[in-house]
Amino acid sequence: MPPSANSERPPVSASTFQIGLISDTHGLLRPEAIAALRGSDYIVHAGDIGDPRILATLSEIAPVTAVRGNNDREAWAAPIPETAVLRVGKVAIYVIHILGELAIDPLAAGYQAVIYGHSHRPLSQSRAGVLFVNPGSAGPRRFSLPVAVGHLLIAGTTLQSRLLELQITPPLERPGSRRKQDRI
Repeated sequence: MPPSANSERPPVSASTFQIGLISDTHGLLRPEAIAALRGSDYIVHAGDIGDPRILATLSEIAPVTAVRGNNDREAWAAPIPETAVLRVGKVAIYVIHILGELAIDPLAAGYQAVIYGHSHRPLSQSRAGVLFVNPGSAGPRRFSLPVAVGHLLIAGTTLQSRLLELQITPPLERPGSRRKQDRI
């Protein structure tokens, strides 16, 4: 199922939704990330997907809104937009991979949240009435950064984010293998 730039789905309840947030999978969709996203009404992938099968797997959980990241250069990624909008209930969410490329004033444009990726650093902060959330990287571990996903909880027009560090079981060391940190 291809990603959607603009997705709408009937709510589970009249005004409460859970949006699963994931980014920077770089071709690796961990079982821990899948488990953390189960139960989401929608999923947002904020770019650097790495493999089209990741979007297909996520779409088995919930409708997916995805954007293309700076490393999504193969032909399969060409139809994926660089920015997307997800409207859920009374809330409008803007999605972009690199926050530094945000070319709009989200509040003036009517957005209550901006979801982004790229830095691999989980972060949630409210600025000038807009919630900015980077769920971090759910793919290969980079440096000492956590492997993480997030949730955006929507109740009417109230937003709350939750960042979830995934507990990854490291693979067994094998002689001649790459450093453990590079594999997990």
